Parts: sequence; structure tokens; C-alpha cells
Amino acid sequence: MNKGFEMNLQMFAAEDNVITSAMMAKAREVDFVMKFSHDSLAKLTEALGVTRRVPMMEGTVLYTYKTTGQLEDGIVDEGDVIPLSKYQRERIPMAEISLQKWRKAVTAEAIKQSGYNEAVRMTDQKMIQDIQRDIRASFFGFLTDMTQYATPVTGDSLQMVLARNWGQLQVLFEDDSIESVHFVHPLTIADYLATTPVTTQTAFGMSYIENFLGLGTVIVTSQIPQGTVFSTAKDNLIMYYLTMDGELAQAFDLTTDESGFIGIHTSQTDDRAQIETLLMCGIVFLVEYLQGVVVGTVSGSASGGLVPSGGQAVVGG
Repeated sequence: MNKGFEMNLQMFAAEDNVITSAMMAKAREVDFVMKFSHDSLAKLTEALGVTRRVPMMEGTVLYTYKTTGQLEDGIVDEGDVIPLSKYQRERIPMAEISLQKWRKAVTAEAIKQSGYNEAVRMTDQKMIQDIQRDIRASFFGFLTDMTQYATPVTGDSLQMVLARNWGQLQVLFEDDSIESVHFVHPLTIADYLATTPVTTQTAFGMSYIENFLGLGTVIVTSQIPQGTVFSTAKDNLIMYYLTMDGELAQAFDLTTDESGFIGIHTSQTDDRAQIETLLMCGIVFLVEYLQGVVVGTVSGSASGGLVPSGGQAVVGG
């Protein structure tokens, strides 16, 4: 090879510190992980008060618990046999935590029409929303399926139901200092939000209100039946997850973070002229004790009006 040709190659060689397409793809992957884990999932666990995030192995069966029994009379005459207080803890299998995998592809035509970054970003955002929806649906489906174990409450208004749910939780967890979290349908709370200034926040695709009427955090979701209010103690909620780092990340070149909640990898598929994205995660929310759930039913108006005629809109302090 002559020296002139070598000089020409050097002239056209990439400069140091050039931002390449591979670097841009990695930046998008990091942005996806940050939005899912830190901007969304972290906000949800904070709003729910979830302090227990438990890593699990693939295929592990997840259980919730029900405790039954009776405390015998503690007044016993001197020398008499002290009666046994018998309790039993029943394990109820709820779900098997499994690795979930998703794949999407952006075609050359979509990139040509909208541009590479825009085409990939739009579909990334939609995919985040759909994954969040599936995780939410799993948790709320679990709640609605387990109403047979929950403590039932009824009331003529949303305010009354929330207050009674809160009161039942104080009884159920009387030995603990708890914070309450309530789950309601948007139409159950809509009338109140339409007439009263309330600060709402968003997390994981849901709106929530902190310290609502002094009774705890209210999570607003359409996946709860209208007119129904599920309540529990924040400490009763657990997040189980499969970690996406380690060997799995190495095998599939997944981008993840220190939490390991989700992994993503973007690759180019030449034979189809498209950019493919592979996503993996395994996240399940459950309550630990079924008896620590209260389900309230608003027996008033269809929208579950907050206050009956002549009532006041504040409970607690």
C-alpha cells in the first residue's frame, strides 16, 4: 500500500470522541431504564410506601398469608393448667414469578418517515406504558380476586367508606403504627375532584393524592371496580422482582441499572431492515397478609359521591 493511499485513509478515519450511532443507541437504552426504574417505578413504590423489594429466582411461587386462631383466657387459677392458645398461618399461593420478554421492531420505512430517534422514542414510550399496564393489571386483578379474604365495609359516600376503611385498618393493625393506602376508580372520586382543588401526582401511569382527607394516600386507577375502595397498610405491600443484571445481562447484552428491575437491548436486523428492541423484566406486587386488606363499597350514587347531602368534606386532621 503506497503512502499517499494511507494518508487518504487517515484523513477519512473517524476522529477521537466522535458520537457514534452505537453510542446513541446505548444512550437511548439508558434513558429507557432510567424512565422506567427511577422516574416511574420508584415514584410508585414511594407513593405506595413499599419498603420491601425482594429479589426472587425464576419460577418461584409467591404466597400470601392468612392467620387464624384464638387467644385463650389468661386468668388461670394457681396450679391449674394454662390453656394453649392455638394459631395457624395458612400459606395461599398467589402467583409464580416468571421472566417476561417483549420485542418490538421499527422498520426502515418508519425511520425514513419520522427519523431514527423519533421513531424509536415513540415506540419506546408506548412500550413503557403497556408494560406498566400489565404490571398494574396483575396487582389489581390479585386484589379483586382476593375479596373473599378481605374485611368488607359499606357506606353511603366515598368519604364514609374511606373513613370506615381507615378505621378497620387501625383495628387490624392495632399493634403497629401504620400509614394507609387506598385504591379507587376515577369515577368514584371524580365528583370531589371536580369541585375541590386537590394536588394530584402521577406514578407508573396512575394518579395519586397524598394525605387525602387526612386518611392516607389515594391511588386512582380504572382497574378497580367503580364504587369499590380497596385499602391496606403500606407496610403490607411487597414488590417481588427478578433481577435483570448478572449473567442474563451478559448473555443478551442488556442495559440495566443498579436496581436490575428491567433490561433492554437494541440491535439491527439487516435481513428485515429494521431496528429491534428486546425488553425483559419480572415484577409482581402483592400484599403479605390478606386479612390486612379492607374492601369498601359505596352504596350511594353511581359515581360514589364523596359527601351525602348536608355532610362535610373533611375527616381527620
